[in-house]
Amino acid sequence: MSLQARAEIEVLGPPVARTAIVPPPGSGAAARRLGVLPMPKLEWNAEVERSTAHLYEKIKAVVPPVEWPFFAPYVKAINELKQKRNAVILAHNYQTPEIYNCVADFVGDSLQLAREATKTKAEIIVQGGVHFMAETSKLLNPDKIVLIPDLLAGCSLAASITGADVRLLRERFPGVPVVTYVNTSAEVKAESDICCTSSNAVQVVESFGTDRVIFLPDEYLARWVAKNTKVKIIAWKGHCEVHERFTADELHKLREGDPSLQILAHPECPPDVLEEADFTGSTSAMSNWVKRHQPKRVVLVTECSMADNVQTENPNVEFVRPCNLCPYMKRITLPKILDSLVYLREEVEIDPAIAARARRAVERMVQLKN
Repeated sequence: MSLQARAEIEVLGPPVARTAIVPPPGSGAAARRLGVLPMPKLEWNAEVERSTAHLYEKIKAVVPPVEWPFFAPYVKAINELKQKRNAVILAHNYQTPEIYNCVADFVGDSLQLAREATKTKAEIIVQGGVHFMAETSKLLNPDKIVLIPDLLAGCSLAASITGADVRLLRERFPGVPVVTYVNTSAEVKAESDICCTSSNAVQVVESFGTDRVIFLPDEYLARWVAKNTKVKIIAWKGHCEVHERFTADELHKLREGDPSLQILAHPECPPDVLEEADFTGSTSAMSNWVKRHQPKRVVLVTECSMADNVQTENPNVEFVRPCNLCPYMKRITLPKILDSLVYLREEVEIDPAIAARARRAVERMVQLKN
């Protein structure tokens, strides 16, 4: 090749996207293998406004116009980097509207995201959710890169039980199947027979055909399952710090102000809260209920961002918000997602010995027929 030809290639090649930057010391395996990328410019200008206008249209009812000039440059940059990285973003229903509606490739509850994780052809999965969800994606995709934008995006419920606790329960109740809520660590899943979510918990419990089942770790979900099955439930006293803060008294007062108000509650709520509800179900079940019934006014007794995301799909429904935010879900932001794609952090790794056993429990749940 002549010097002139080589010079032409250098001049014509895009100076930023041509090669990845050598990662700094201490970077994870994915960054060392694939390299990091330059941080995109994050400017609000006419071109960014035009290219993201269709996305803002989806969330304008829940995101004020004054906020969009901050979000839009991140949205544009993330969507472009997903293409460069061959990456997808999985976003839980509790993610904020600008994530859920504007950069996510797949959205839903834990079961939906687990199923989507098994289908994607992408090389990289960015989890818009908390750490146990990213672990679940890694269990189902051991050969893919799974990133969690913030390692501190944990879960109070998942932290309420350990693998050692499950082993002690097995000793106390020998031969009794162990059903573990997906809101648990890989270590806990590894000690379990099968996982479940709030949307399929009853089905999973009854799938064993036994008269008793150990159900971990959410006490309130276990009580709700017990009311909906003849199987005896042995429960653990774990709680979600978001759902356990709701009270029957606050819902009773809301209903007094408007008797026509429809109350939809997540089964992780205390039993007296569920008694006040017109419908109890998983986040996906609540969303589908609103779409199907189109109530005039409704309250979703669950994490606050859920109402924002459901409202974007149901503009004629008025949402009353007794708002409890999940501090862990809110650690995932557009800037952190962008950092994940640029620097390929934080990569989720699971001990292979734990992963092999935990994977079986998750796969049994995913493969369970409806």
